[in-house]
Amino acid sequence: MDIQMLGCGSAFAKTFYNNNAIVYAGGKKLLIDCGTTAPLALHRLGMSLAEVDAFLISHIHADHIGGLEEVAFQYKFLYQRKPTLYIADTLPDLLWERSLRGGLEQEELHRLEDYFDLRPLREGEKTQVLPGLTAELLRTTHIPDKRSYSILLNDTFFYTADMVFDPDLLQSLVLDRGVETIFHDCQLHPPGVVHACLPQLLTLPEELQRRIYLMHYGDAQPEFVGRTGQMTFVEQQRVYSF
Repeated sequence: MDIQMLGCGSAFAKTFYNNNAIVYAGGKKLLIDCGTTAPLALHRLGMSLAEVDAFLISHIHADHIGGLEEVAFQYKFLYQRKPTLYIADTLPDLLWERSLRGGLEQEELHRLEDYFDLRPLREGEKTQVLPGLTAELLRTTHIPDKRSYSILLNDTFFYTADMVFDPDLLQSLVLDRGVETIFHDCQLHPPGVVHACLPQLLTLPEELQRRIYLMHYGDAQPEFVGRTGQMTFVEQQRVYSF
């Protein structure tokens, strides 16, 4: 699989786009999260929303779902088809009622399913989402009492959504499940309240750090180049092959 970050920015970053990723596998494209800036970021890559074969949503924050209204309208009224939407089975009602309904509901369009080919995912179950690409949702902690899921791709690639520092989980994924690569959200400055922060991640063993690529960072990122231990910053729009 190949992965390309449309953006690597935190929710408040202005220099970088929202932290959303295109995964390429089997000649098709999966967009992990679709934040407010995702349609613009795709456009700047010379790619239309119609070229995305499926969408996968990790949790319900605007930098992860804010572009779905445009997706829904474009597919409905320009392309006359429903995009495939993978989402945890605990989230569709919340996504519709608390985020999308106000903008999308009209006439006979009263449900998420009126716009999307909805594919609910069960936590801990591996599902083929593209040819040659499987995804497994792992529930991880972000905002207290709000469900958020990180994603294990093809058993060896762990993509965090937004999550607090959890060294035991990271060690377990590597030692017990054979994870080779981790794309991890990183708040550059402490304290790490709802995201892992860089000082926390720097306490990880160097062997584990070497597997970690940092994303979802703030606009101060250039000041931290060379200050991330054995970890590497993910570069926006660069294609990584794994």
